[in-house]
Amino acid sequence: MPTQSRLRRIFIAFCCMAPGLAWGQGFSALVSPPRIEDSAKPGETYRNVIEITNVSDNPAHYTVKTADWTLQADDTVQFSEALAPGSCRPWVGLEADGLNMAANGKKRYRFEVAVPADAPSGECRFAIMIEGDPESVDGGVAIPVSGRIGVIVYLTLGDAAAQLAIADQKLQTVDGRLLPVLSVRNNGNAHARLQGFVDGKDRSGKTYAFAPSTLPILPGETREIPLTPQGDSEDAPAPTLTYPVQLKGRLDWGGQHLDIETTLSR
Repeated sequence: MPTQSRLRRIFIAFCCMAPGLAWGQGFSALVSPPRIEDSAKPGETYRNVIEITNVSDNPAHYTVKTADWTLQADDTVQFSEALAPGSCRPWVGLEADGLNMAANGKKRYRFEVAVPADAPSGECRFAIMIEGDPESVDGGVAIPVSGRIGVIVYLTLGDAAAQLAIADQKLQTVDGRLLPVLSVRNNGNAHARLQGFVDGKDRSGKTYAFAPSTLPILPGETREIPLTPQGDSEDAPAPTLTYPVQLKGRLDWGGQHLDIETTLSR
């Protein structure tokens, strides 16, 4: 039988899969925006607001705190309340460490980041965690669990920027589908998130627009970015590709550009 701590971790992981939205025994919350990407200057205080909604017919109490986070190789996010080396969380001020929410209530929640005057060029990254009070789940024994959701904040400091390069282009099975995948290296000191479309044509002559995964590419890491062919509409079934596939186009992030021209075969 799983331990109480493991069951609690499983429950929390489930609640954090959908960005901006989570449900639990007593935790039905919507948070907007699900992430914040902005910039700040050393010596200035950055201020912003998130909106928290209790999507429940019952009143609720939420705890709010900050956390550091890492993006794992399997693209899941791991949160940590312990201060990571070089964490900027000591700069962060929260409006309150707890919120009482009316049934179906909505609140604007303020936070700020007091960036030191001597802060080096780089990126301040942290999460604002909204967590429901523990509830008991009866699975033979009463196990206290709580749902939580994290709003990821990226603050670019000074002249920090990504420096992107394609390390590899290949075919790879992603969620049961064989797709083109870019291995993208970020040698800069700020994250990137590829945007745009790449034109593609498969062996049958059909043409598609390929969209990149929106996963962040953090400084110093190489991340696999799948390219997914888009259907004619949101309701259309996922296109089935016949290989080889020819790709040509450009993906962007800020002033960064990645030119792509390749043919990928099984």
